Amino acid sequence: MTGCVLAATGFDSGPLLLALAVIAIGSGATWLLLARRRARRDGRRGSLAAFAAIPLLVIALLASGGLAPAPAQAAEPCPTGTAAAPATQTPAPAPTPTPTETATPVDYTPGAAGIGDPYYPLDGNGGYDVQHYGLDLAYAPATDVLSGTVTVTALATQNLSAFNLDFDTREADGSDSIVISAVTVNGAAADWSLATTQISKDSGQPQLPGSTDDDATPPRTELTVIPHAGLPTGSTITTTVTYSGVPIEVDDAFGPAGVFRTPTGAVIVGQPRVAATWFPANDHPSDKATFSTKMTVPDGLQVIGNGRLASQQSANGQTTWDWEMEKPMATYLATATVGDYRIDAETDAATGITYYDAIDPALFTREAEGGGATVGDVATSIFATEPQVIAFLEKSFGDYPFSEAGGIAIGEIGTGDDLPYALENQTRPIYPAWSFPADADASVVVHELAHQWYGDSVSMERWSDIWLNEGFATYAEWLWTEDQTGFTPQQEFDAYYADPTDGDASDDAAFWATVVADPGAAGIFDSAVYTRGAMTLQALRNEVGDTAFFAILKGWASEKGGTSASTAEFEAYAEQVSGQDLDALFTAWLHTGAKPAL
Repeated sequence: MTGCVLAATGFDSGPLLLALAVIAIGSGATWLLLARRRARRDGRRGSLAAFAAIPLLVIALLASGGLAPAPAQAAEPCPTGTAAAPATQTPAPAPTPTPTETATPVDYTPGAAGIGDPYYPLDGNGGYDVQHYGLDLAYAPATDVLSGTVTVTALATQNLSAFNLDFDTREADGSDSIVISAVTVNGAAADWSLATTQISKDSGQPQLPGSTDDDATPPRTELTVIPHAGLPTGSTITTTVTYSGVPIEVDDAFGPAGVFRTPTGAVIVGQPRVAATWFPANDHPSDKATFSTKMTVPDGLQVIGNGRLASQQSANGQTTWDWEMEKPMATYLATATVGDYRIDAETDAATGITYYDAIDPALFTREAEGGGATVGDVATSIFATEPQVIAFLEKSFGDYPFSEAGGIAIGEIGTGDDLPYALENQTRPIYPAWSFPADADASVVVHELAHQWYGDSVSMERWSDIWLNEGFATYAEWLWTEDQTGFTPQQEFDAYYADPTDGDASDDAAFWATVVADPGAAGIFDSAVYTRGAMTLQALRNEVGDTAFFAILKGWASEKGGTSASTAEFEAYAEQVSGQDLDALFTAWLHTGAKPAL
């Protein structure tokens, strides 16, 4: 039979018994004195002596441990229905205390004022990774004032004592065109400051001491945010910035960009610098995030943004448009273009893609290049072919990476001025009037839609990697031309190899001198980046064969979708898929400033 032990209470009775003994001794002594007096009268000595010995017996018992309490102990379980059997246990030795570890102090440091891109060292910032931008803004066309609050949700990638956001609020003379009224971090007011660096209009880089380059507009302004407590690595940072003012238009090495005032609203477009002119951002394509863009404008105007139109609500003469971009997007691709537009929206039942196209009504009274049709009519007909173009591109590039598509055909951005470029704004490219010639050539639309795979879904890790955007989109044009006319990409390649700049020898030399994978900060939009980038792809196709080539294109788009990637990664991926050593090919076509031998 297994015995069991009931839990001892651990009550120490020693002090109580000692006290009782003292009382007993005192009582006994007193009784003895009194009794002796009576005994003298009565002669009863023996009984008195016995009584007086009782306290002495108690003391003896205490001294011997006979009345000492049992040590406290834990119970052992008793079998069901049995009583506890008495047991004696030896007290366990006292445990040795565990030394208390001293906490290591946490070192909090400021994030870098730049993400590490040597072309534009102040673009982007270090120390955090943005997850989401929440823009809640209002635009007043009468004054061009943009106001509201932007919430930037990020994860700390280091222990931060402070961090920067790019926000180009200041003019070159130091005056504030946009005024910041409040900054919070995780719900608490934060300290903040602004620091401005002048940018060269020639190189796009910070001005060097003694430089004679013209100044770009605006300078780069860094908003430094200082929370009242350090932000540990991995923690969520929720920053709000409340502001109001007139965004500064960009005039730099790459042409006009920014928030362009129009007769009925504003067009927001530009590359590489645009985002920081209208909202605080980690302004570099290597830090992509999802977007919620709410823009409130007077009733009767439209707001066209990226992704899905989630809601449209009117009150007190104002309408708030809510656009949700639910896949990561580079900051320069964001837009919230405002104006009086003719809208066509529908969902393709076969693919589930929602098309949202907007055309400036002024284009319906403007003659298209080549004559015989208006720009608005041509834009309408080309936009109608977007499902056909996307289906064609899917054959070479794989599934379209978004649930939305469409475009914005804009009017002039100034009196008599068209935007000198089209841009691949995510799911909603922006096209100037010259994109829609009278012969309805859709090449520009094909180029910008191809960017949805290469440039938008897969973004560049550094601006030197821009050929991964432009070379691929140019090659898409070559594929489209072959489909429409029979003129093949190889024929395009041969024509450019023989005469890349229509017979201008000096231009030919510059074309071949361009290092495609490193064109320089001022050369990211050089024609060689586009054309030689496409020629690189044709050279790759010739080397590995069609099967491996199109597997590379599709796999690159699907495996790198939603991320930013580099030239080195593409080279490694092409070798992995093809199973070939392609170092010589890529060295000749991407990393050498000379005409490659065939």
